[in-house]
Amino acid sequence: QVQLVESGGGLVQPGGSLRLSCAASERIFSFIAMGWYRQAPGKQREWVAQITSGGSTNYADSVKGRSTISRDDAKNTMYLQMNSLKPEDTAVYYCYVANGLGTHWGQGTQVTVSS
Repeated sequence: QVQLVESGGGLVQPGGSLRLSCAASERIFSFIAMGWYRQAPGKQREWVAQITSGGSTNYADSVKGRSTISRDDAKNTMYLQMNSLKPEDTAVYYCYVANGLGTHWGQGTQVTVSS
């Protein structure tokens, strides 16, 4: 079972930036894909971004142009850099990885964008 630990969430003012991290218990180079979802209060979970084992990236329209997903295989860690944050970005952010055994999830980290 892959263990994932997110960090980097917190309270930030509108227009600010945060970098979320997702540390994996295994070597990440073997994962088919890694990414992020988020869930705001009272809303369904929303896919945010993904990076594949080959380095291809995709973003939801809601964060495209403001966010960058990346990975550091040496540190077994994935990142989500979020800039120009808006109140509507407030949510719990969950990282996930997909391998041959299925999809594995982290416990989530809270991001609150408020003045």
